[in-house]
Amino acid sequence: MKYLFIGLALTVSSLSYSQDAKAQGILDKVSEKIKALKTFYVEFSATVKNTSNGTNTNLSGKGWVKGDKFSAVYGENTMISNGLKKWSIVKEEKTVYEADASGDDDDAINPKKLLTIWESGFKNKYDKEETLNGEKVHVIYLYPKNPKKANYHTVILYISKEDNELKKAIMKSNDGTVSTYSLTKFTSNPVIEDSKFVFDKSKYPGYTVVKD
Repeated sequence: MKYLFIGLALTVSSLSYSQDAKAQGILDKVSEKIKALKTFYVEFSATVKNTSNGTNTNLSGKGWVKGDKFSAVYGENTMISNGLKKWSIVKEEKTVYEADASGDDDDAINPKKLLTIWESGFKNKYDKEETLNGEKVHVIYLYPKNPKKANYHTVILYISKEDNELKKAIMKSNDGTVSTYSLTKFTSNPVIEDSKFVFDKSKYPGYTVVKD
């Protein structure tokens, strides 16, 4: 399950597209909106499918962000960061993975970075405008600048034309896995207590803590 979190990083393989001015303008607006928030709360649903190996997983998730701090739940697993350290709590393994918050896989578990993944390391291309759940959205493709280190070959973003919010993301991996994430709720600047970002080992009796 730990690697499901890493898959959320959207580190994708690519074709040789250059930056698209229209796509970049839309993505910049989304980034600006996210970074202007002091806090936010998000909920999403996800499906992960691979017909070749029989994978067909459905899960839900939610995340709280306050500055550089975050707390997120993916299925039955939890991620917490106080801005200095991060903890990936894997229920199936009864294991807690502790690492520096600035680690290489930070994008995989940080809701704020997941909602602004295009800011570095990606090429983009505007595809079209379409309707998603009755709402007009921009469809934008992302491809990594360094495909040799990528797990995915394509990321497709669906961004609301009206409010500049990411509504859906589809990730297509090199092994045939297709992961689809749909945002179901987004709340700007809710009150979030700092205790939300504190890892308390006493709440996880019997868990092994593994430090990187």
